Amino acid sequence: MYLGELISLGVAMSWTVAALASEIGSRHLGVFVMNVWRMALALLLSALLLWWAFGVPYPLYAGTEAWLWLLASGVVGYFFGDWCLFNSYLTIGSRYGQLFMTLAPMFTALSAWVMIGQTLSWSALLAMAVTLLGIAISVLGRGEGHHVSLGLPLKGVLFGIGAGVGQGVGLVLSKIGLDYYTHDFEAALTGDPSALTVLPFASNMIRCVAGLVCFSTWLIASGQAGRMARSLSDKKGLLAMVVAVFSGPFIGVGFSLMAVQYTAAGIASTIMAMTPILILLPSRWLFHQPVTPRAVIGAVISVIGVSLFFLL
Repeated sequence: MYLGELISLGVAMSWTVAALASEIGSRHLGVFVMNVWRMALALLLSALLLWWAFGVPYPLYAGTEAWLWLLASGVVGYFFGDWCLFNSYLTIGSRYGQLFMTLAPMFTALSAWVMIGQTLSWSALLAMAVTLLGIAISVLGRGEGHHVSLGLPLKGVLFGIGAGVGQGVGLVLSKIGLDYYTHDFEAALTGDPSALTVLPFASNMIRCVAGLVCFSTWLIASGQAGRMARSLSDKKGLLAMVVAVFSGPFIGVGFSLMAVQYTAAGIASTIMAMTPILILLPSRWLFHQPVTPRAVIGAVISVIGVSLFFLL
């Protein structure tokens, strides 16, 4: 009866596992090695899916404009955004990294307003304010002389904000690219129209190409290429990477698309945004991070702020 809601909760749990596994993998392998492996495995899985769906292991019928916009999305979302996100995991932990990811809908709304002219409504402004309030409650504390102070390293906070920016802007670039791709695909389509449902995965494959090229180039340019070979002996790091890929880009994305087929998009998005709350206890068990009432209240308020983007 509540299949869509249950799937959405499963997606939130899957993304929680992905965040925790990404933190473990990044500590073992390093951010760039972790992401090179992650992009390569995501590309392989995408190619297998497209081969099964279309008979070819690459994005069929994607035109030049679709490729350019989706590659740009991969550079902004995967390379810049995930570089910031994984560094935030190392600096402030996946718990706070996921908290800052609640900024992504705000930056998505702002980017859509600037780039494609979408209306910035009063409800979106309210949602932004509530989200920022929740984050402020979690990360700000009382310093000397009753002044407000930052309870986290500034570098980690900047990485968290950068992750939200990359995710939000990258999503809008993805939408533009997917619109071009859908037009290209429909113009060339001679088979079953249901094949259109696979286009988000094909688009994500193009984004992964950009991410893999950028992370690999940076790894080589920084003289760290030898770490790729050494990472093969780090079984715990590689296992964490595999878990992160399957629970995040593969299972998480796939089931998030399924969730909106069985329930309203706003309800699904709200439930799937619960990761900052769900991650609190596992992060305490795995990384011995204290869970304070302020952290819980801040996370709940941030998730409420995200839900306002979809429910108002």
